[in-house]
Amino acid sequence: MAISGRVPLLLVLGVVAVVLRPSGGTVALWVLAVVLLVGLDLLLAPSPRGVGLARRAPGTVRLGDPAESALTLSNDGSRTMRLQVRDAWQPTAGASGNRHRVTLPGGERRTVRTPLRPWRRGDLRAFGVTLRSWGPLHLAARQRTFEVPGTVRSLPPFQSRKHLPSRLAQLRELDGRAAVRIRGQGTEFDSLREYVRGDDVRSIDWRASARTPNVVVRTWQPERDRRVVLVLDTSRVSAGRVGGSGGSGGGDGVEGVPRLDAAMDAALLLAALASRAGDRVDFVAGDRRIRARLRAAGARDIAARLQESMADLEPVIAEADWDLLAGAVQGFGKQRALVVLLTPAEPSSVQLGLLPVLPALTHHHRVVVASVRDPELNRLAEVRSTLDEVYDAAAAEQELHRREWTTGVLDRLGVHVVDADAERLPPALADHYLALKAQGLL
Repeated sequence: MAISGRVPLLLVLGVVAVVLRPSGGTVALWVLAVVLLVGLDLLLAPSPRGVGLARRAPGTVRLGDPAESALTLSNDGSRTMRLQVRDAWQPTAGASGNRHRVTLPGGERRTVRTPLRPWRRGDLRAFGVTLRSWGPLHLAARQRTFEVPGTVRSLPPFQSRKHLPSRLAQLRELDGRAAVRIRGQGTEFDSLREYVRGDDVRSIDWRASARTPNVVVRTWQPERDRRVVLVLDTSRVSAGRVGGSGGSGGGDGVEGVPRLDAAMDAALLLAALASRAGDRVDFVAGDRRIRARLRAAGARDIAARLQESMADLEPVIAEADWDLLAGAVQGFGKQRALVVLLTPAEPSSVQLGLLPVLPALTHHHRVVVASVRDPELNRLAEVRSTLDEVYDAAAAEQELHRREWTTGVLDRLGVHVVDADAERLPPALADHYLALKAQGLL
């Protein structure tokens, strides 16, 4: 049961009757009259059970994009129903304007729409639909909550897709340049040409040279069907938030962007670029256990499939088991691949967890670490106006030095580190991939 604002208003109007005839009996009679009216209105209110409810699923939407929940109400009875409807969703679904007033004549149906704008990834669900059926005097209502299942699936936003056209143009240039054709082993034969000083003598084709007056060498063309393995770290180091682009105007608020979401964005851009280049893309995500695995090969819809796989991933407050993740990489096959480890280059986690497994990975694959850098460290290191800021700057300088030392250790192991802030990491990683292509290393 629920009452409207008209009930206290009626009670206040009783002051007039008390002034005209001041007595305790007048007050009691007035209150009794109001209670009787409320009770009569409640008895005359149709039951919410007579309303049929059906929901059209909002479907799938990128994080931050608008969606809509359509709820259809049908009145199977003959009486007109005056309803107040609340379509409740979990807070991260971003439901707004979810309270509706509906007049529903007998035998008819109405559809109410609730705008949604998710601000968290994953499957976001409806809590329930609450109906209030008001009586003819609009003093009291019968209320009941019904379970009407509904889900909106929120995918990673892939904001870095704006960089894809320019990188695809660079990729087309690389494909058309003769400079990407190299001599050496492990590539596809392309053509023959005359020997020039500096050529590898092992590339000389002696049979062809015997038929011509000049020494002839073979040229080779890099294979297009290469492998790219994306490894997404979902351990505790990915739970931190780093500064966004300015802190205002974005949907991430002043707290910045989660490291995990920034790494996802970089993985989506690289996967889309690699699939257009004809490379096979595999994906694995995990911490102390494998959370997602996708063997996408050369799928053209790789970004969409990756978004589906990433939607439910959340950071786990635990250390990453890099032996397990390295084993998952080897499980994709022994063919040489570009293995991209999307993990923050935090000195402690790299030294204790990642370094022991790197020799085995670098022996079979080319390894790149893509790290989301926190620009707050650089800001703290530069501001030294007060004593507290000097202490903060000293701590920031020490952390930056440790990160630089860790990067040097990784570089000596043959691992390239792409370290950039959340906004710049996706294009920086894509540019590194293109540079490997241009040098014939992939």
